[in-house]
Amino acid sequence: MPAYLIADVEVQDSAAYEEYRKHVPTLIAAHGGRYLVRGGTVTVAEGNWQPRRAVVLEFPSMAALQAFYDSPEYAPLKAQRIGASDSRIVFVEGV
Repeated sequence: MPAYLIADVEVQDSAAYEEYRKHVPTLIAAHGGRYLVRGGTVTVAEGNWQPRRAVVLEFPSMAALQAFYDSPEYAPLKAQRIGASDSRIVFVEGV
């Protein structure tokens, strides 16, 4: 069953976030993940949620997603992202 990482990212340090963006796609792919959404235009249809930068990643399973997120290789990149942005991230099982 696929699993999705859904993030709403508010970038605060563009240069540092750009460095993160350069390095993370290879690691995502190594864990079987792929980008479905990566910062396109957001249109709010209902409610008052105002996402800044939307990102949706698809992984083959929740275990693969969790392995990516908890991997020692991602730890320094995660720290870089956290330092460069304010993110809200959820993991969702697909159907």
